[in-house]
Order: sequence, then C-alpha cells, then structure tokens
Amino acid sequence: MSSHDISEDNLPHKQAHAHGALGVADKDNPFADPGLPPHEHRIQDIDEKASKRSERIVAALFTLSMLATIGFIAAFVALPVDKIVYIFPLGHISALNFSLGMTLGVALFAIGAGAVHWARTLMSDVEVAAERHPIEASPEVREQVFSDFRDGVTESGIGFGRRKLMRNTLLGALTLVPLSGVVLLRELGPLPGEKLRHTMWSKGKLLVNVNTDEPLRPSDIAVGSLTFAMPEGLHEHDHDFQKEIAKAALMLVRLEPNDIKDKRELEWSHEGIVAYSKICTHVGCPISLYEQQTHHVLCPCHQSTFDLADGARVIFGPAGHALPQLRIGVNDEGYLQALGDFEEPVGPAFWERGES
Repeated sequence: MSSHDISEDNLPHKQAHAHGALGVADKDNPFADPGLPPHEHRIQDIDEKASKRSERIVAALFTLSMLATIGFIAAFVALPVDKIVYIFPLGHISALNFSLGMTLGVALFAIGAGAVHWARTLMSDVEVAAERHPIEASPEVREQVFSDFRDGVTESGIGFGRRKLMRNTLLGALTLVPLSGVVLLRELGPLPGEKLRHTMWSKGKLLVNVNTDEPLRPSDIAVGSLTFAMPEGLHEHDHDFQKEIAKAALMLVRLEPNDIKDKRELEWSHEGIVAYSKICTHVGCPISLYEQQTHHVLCPCHQSTFDLADGARVIFGPAGHALPQLRIGVNDEGYLQALGDFEEPVGPAFWERGES
C-alpha cells in the first residue's frame, strides 16, 4: 500500500495534531514526538460496582488456588500409588499422578490469573512519560521513584486500607502453594530411622564365605590372604540382598599378631584374623585390592588406601575416616562368629553428618 492509498486523517501528522502531539512531523523533523492519545478510563475506574466485581473475581481465583493446594495434599495422602483410572481422552493413567498434576496446575494458574486480572483492572493504568536521564539518579529522581512506589501501593490496594479481601486471599494462596513442594519431599523415600546405623551382624552370627556360602573356620584363612564374608542367613536370591550386603560386606585378613599395631584391633581379632567393613568410607565402593607386604588395602574407585595393621586408618586418598572393624571370635564348633555389630556406621561420611 502506497502513501496515496492512506486517508488524510490517518497520516502521522494528522494523528499527532488530533491528539495534541508535542510536535508535528515534517520534512525538517520527520521523527517528532507524536505524544500520547487521550487516556481512556476503564470501567473499573468510573464504576464502583465494576471495581468490586473485579475484586471478587481476583479473590475467587486466589481462593481457588488455596483449595487446589489443599486438594493436592489430600490426593497425595489418600490416593494409592498403584491405582489406575480411565480418563478420556488420556486413557488409563495413574490416579495419583493425574490428581497431583491437575491440582498443582490449577493452584499455580489461579495465582497467575488472579494477579494478571488484578493488574489489568484495578491497578493504576495511567501512562507516565519519563525523559531519559543519567544512570546515577539525582536526589529529586530518587524521591520521585519512592513517591511513585507509594502511590502504586495505594492504587493497587495492597495496603491495609482498601481491598483487604484480595490481599488476604493472595497471602493465603502464596502461603499454601509452597506446601505442595514440602509434601513432595516425603516422596524421597521412607525415613531411615536407625537403619543406617545397624547391619545384619549380631552376636553369634557366623561368618560365611561369599564364594562357597559355607561358614568359615580360622584354618580357612591363611596368613596374607584376603577373604570376603557375609552374615549367616543372607543369600543372593533374597529380595533385600543388595541392600543388606551393601552394609554388611566384610573382608578378612590374617596377620601375624606381632604386626598389628593398634591395641583395639588386636583385642577384636582372633589369632591374627581381623575383620573390617569392605565398604570404602569415601563414596561406598567395595574394596578389593590387598597388598600383602604392607598390609594395605586399596579402593579401586579413587585409590583411598587403608592400613589394616594399624586400625584400618586412611594413609592415602580422599576417604574421610578409617574402616569400621567387626569384633570376632569362634563358637563351640570352631567356626568364626561375630561378637556384635559394627560400633560405628559403615559407608561414606555418614557419622560426620548423622546424629548419635
């Protein structure tokens, strides 16, 4: 479309003149400021009934958000995880997932819709022209900004004077919505309680060879050898085998009693046989490398090295503390047995964070 096809009344200089422009565009000044059109008041600005109606709509949306959040929490508590329902056109889906998604979506949408409706119908919509100014504001400008902010608070009705219904429902919605996230934390898993502090080892529990599934005698362990053991009653086909072996895995090394430097280690051993947790105290890798001459064991993941002749203390690598030792002895039939559980939790960095 060419300029000849445009009505004279729609040309820029005609529009600017009609609206009380600050300048008129011509060939010498083609970019003159055309100014602003006359301000048109919204119906809420001139009709108190319309203003109250908008206020009720905003309050209703915030109230809907609160109800949806309560519904989210109720669904999380009441609906079983394995319940499947048919919903057209989605088909067969998890009732819990559908309920959580719908209620949380409604809660967030209602807050957003309420805020938008509040801003569009009740907050001040007067256009304000501001000239460009240096980045550093003068005292007069700063005072003007604070003044405008106070005026905006007054106009929006957030203060304690007008529109308490909207303010209260907004605060209620914003207070309840975060509870959805707090409730979801419960889904991270059951509370551990004391489970991490105890293993299957207990007084009288036999030490069973991992490879042969047979109980061990002292004669089965030669000097300088490394043997892996697990508690009696634990089998690979058990549904909780991996969970239990991750805490109870044991390694046995037979040393010459004169080579054991740590007094407690010697007291908790049997004929030079020492039993230590196989779980590295760095990130929980299984320790499997043994150096016979130095009595050192090495974790293959990050090379943490422990001295089994000196309380399994850390002599190299990122591990934070020594390996826990299991006190052992023999029963009346001559089999190696545990004389209790580990005295400290096994695994990585647990006791720096846990409470006793």
